[in-house]
Amino acid sequence: MSAKLCAGFVGLGAMGRPMAGHLAHAGLLAAVWTRTPAKAQAFAAATGVVAADSVEALARRCNVVVLCVPADADVLANVDAIAAQARPGTVVVDHSTVSSLTAREAQRRLRAVGADFIDAPVSGGVEGANNGRLSVMVGGDADALERVRPVIACYAAKVGHMGACGAGQDTKAVNQVLVAGIAQAVCEGLALGERLGLDPERLLPTLQAGAAGSWFLDKRGATMLRDEFSVGFKLALLHKDLAIVRELARAAGTDRSIIEKSLDDYALLMRQGHGDDDISALIRLKRGTNP
Repeated sequence: MSAKLCAGFVGLGAMGRPMAGHLAHAGLLAAVWTRTPAKAQAFAAATGVVAADSVEALARRCNVVVLCVPADADVLANVDAIAAQARPGTVVVDHSTVSSLTAREAQRRLRAVGADFIDAPVSGGVEGANNGRLSVMVGGDADALERVRPVIACYAAKVGHMGACGAGQDTKAVNQVLVAGIAQAVCEGLALGERLGLDPERLLPTLQAGAAGSWFLDKRGATMLRDEFSVGFKLALLHKDLAIVRELARAAGTDRSIIEKSLDDYALLMRQGHGDDDISALIRLKRGTNP
């Protein structure tokens, strides 16, 4: 890809919109598309890029297409649309969280038309997307990564090349187990602190300064104790991710205690109508019943 990078962005959700914004600010973004035309048109009006009327139209314009979509089926549907229009050398960068099997299938479909695919899921929450400080876990060809690195660098604090296609998604699976486990511990601990009558303004900085400190405690501790659950990653999406992780862990033969517990807890919260809440809404269950 000796031509100037010309990027298109598909998916303008809570993570995708600020990521696309960083690309537009860097002058690398040509077009956007999302399932809600009004969102794409508003973004285009604010940034001066084109709101494409289809993924195919976006692919005709761009030699890099960035995806940030909800599910495996969405990734493959978009890949098929891009493959129908892609020029040789086009690279698709997928920031969605999906199965590594899906990533490898997407790469196969694009390579059949002379394009390429790298799986590049991200971590760092909405804050990381807004601040351009995401951790990006990449699987795929090293040369393809180097060609699109200037695109990813617009919103990344760390880009880790984890191996062949699928390795990025496998790394994100490990990440999500850690995220789920930390959420379990922090929510359970803070529910106890709340019940014991400890002052959050003293408790939180004291915990954060010691071995219990974590990103989740720092970013979500105060908000969950104020029952503010619209601040970050939706728990229904973590539940979706953990269902993928469960199959990987089952095939690998490793323990799934945290995965299964978290799937059960978030499924219960979803049944209670809290699927759009941040994952810190887990504290609702950890509070238990009054003694």
